[in-house]
Amino acid sequence: MSGFSLLTALILTPVVAALVVMLIPDHRRELVRPLGVVLSLLPIPLAVGLFLAFERGEPGFQFVEQWVLIGRLGVEWHLGVDGISLLLVLLTTVLVPIALAASGGINHRIGLFVAMNLLLEAGLIGVFLSLDLFLFFVFFEAILVPMAFIIGIWGSENRVYAAVKFFLYTALGSALMLAGIIALALIHRDQMGFISFSYFGMLDLDLGVTAQRWLFGAFLVAFAIKVPVFPLHTWLPDAHVEAPTAGSVLLAGVLLKLGTYGLLRFNLPLFPEATLDFVPLLATLAVIGVIYGAVVAIVQHDLKKLVAYSSVSHLGFIVLGTFALTSQSLEGSVIQMVNHGLTTGALFLLVGMIYERRHTKKIADFGGLASSMPVFAGVFLFIAFASIGLPGLNGFVGEFLILIGSYPTLPVYTVLAATGVILAAIYLLWAYERVFTGEITDPANRQVKDLSISETLIFVPLVALIIVLGVYPKVALDVIGPSTDAVLERVEATTDFSAPQPGNTVATASEDRR
Repeated sequence: MSGFSLLTALILTPVVAALVVMLIPDHRRELVRPLGVVLSLLPIPLAVGLFLAFERGEPGFQFVEQWVLIGRLGVEWHLGVDGISLLLVLLTTVLVPIALAASGGINHRIGLFVAMNLLLEAGLIGVFLSLDLFLFFVFFEAILVPMAFIIGIWGSENRVYAAVKFFLYTALGSALMLAGIIALALIHRDQMGFISFSYFGMLDLDLGVTAQRWLFGAFLVAFAIKVPVFPLHTWLPDAHVEAPTAGSVLLAGVLLKLGTYGLLRFNLPLFPEATLDFVPLLATLAVIGVIYGAVVAIVQHDLKKLVAYSSVSHLGFIVLGTFALTSQSLEGSVIQMVNHGLTTGALFLLVGMIYERRHTKKIADFGGLASSMPVFAGVFLFIAFASIGLPGLNGFVGEFLILIGSYPTLPVYTVLAATGVILAAIYLLWAYERVFTGEITDPANRQVKDLSISETLIFVPLVALIIVLGVYPKVALDVIGPSTDAVLERVEATTDFSAPQPGNTVATASEDRR
């Protein structure tokens, strides 16, 4: 199968599936959900085929396809995949059918609901595969619509407020990024003689330090909101709490990764000089996010909001690893994007399932559930251990690589961030104790049903991937390493910076450059 057909098929398959679902007549609405789940599985063999055919050890983009869309404006349908984007595409194709399968409680406008999830999948895959900045922006923006609909139509009581807040925050950041993209295209026209939005063309531009700083800032705001980086995180708890289960799974599992992916894909290689200047600021915000998110998670009374704030903490680790600028820290950041998607996505699934049974998310309303839901309690504890970073599970690999890779370049920040691991154990295990252990005091908790066979099967692929990535991370790192090394080499080749040895810091290297 050619790169053209494979990458395009990955984007178009969910779009076609969404159209098929919307064509089902109302009197056959019972077919919508099962058909939607089946159709959402179709991108998985395509993504697996891409993974198997991907050439290990090759740092460049593979399966590249390119043709002109708008010739006068230099806009192209330009797709490609490397080790950074490949695993995120796989993650997306796995989580969407799981999210749909776990949405049994959604009955209102079910056809539109399934279609929105499938269109969201197409947009996410498009973002990860785009090598034309205008095309990237189109997919980046297109994602806002289905996610806003998912929150605003099928969410909880304050769903409209949360959806509008989500839309406005992300749209504001996107507007700044669009200005930056247009500026790059105009600079390309001035330097190369023709307008282009090609990612590779942007890498060849001669940008001064001042221009890099402004452009870095424009892209940074868009991606920092999406991560979200403290203090731009305030939209996230509202969106998670109000979103239906599928929305929370995809929001935490994949959508937030658009921010961390964008920083690694665009900010570092396109603006390397500015990257060095912004390291102290972003490392500081990352550490604040790690500690703040964890501390706020500890004091939460709402189980879903606790998981939401845990994302702020975990994503702070990823941002720290990205701007530590070492081979290990960059590898750790990418694999932790995948790990966070699996573990936090699973936690939101569990919270959604318990909410459907008890119609409450308040921790105080539970207690002793392990006696009535032993399988559920066991799965929750397993996922919690993975999220904390227990050795042998996936979370340990990412956090270990980030911390060990960040220490030689950002030692103080790394030590402070390491406290987040301890705090994660506190908020997750304390939540487990309050929800699942002790005696049942509320009679309603005695009647709660354990996971059904179908619900248990939903967690099988997540548990399997958590174990595989924890025991044998080489299967992912062999794919990631060459591509993250290429990003680091780009920074080194275009600045006076070189990856510091232990004892040196990025800040020192930045000062020496001046």
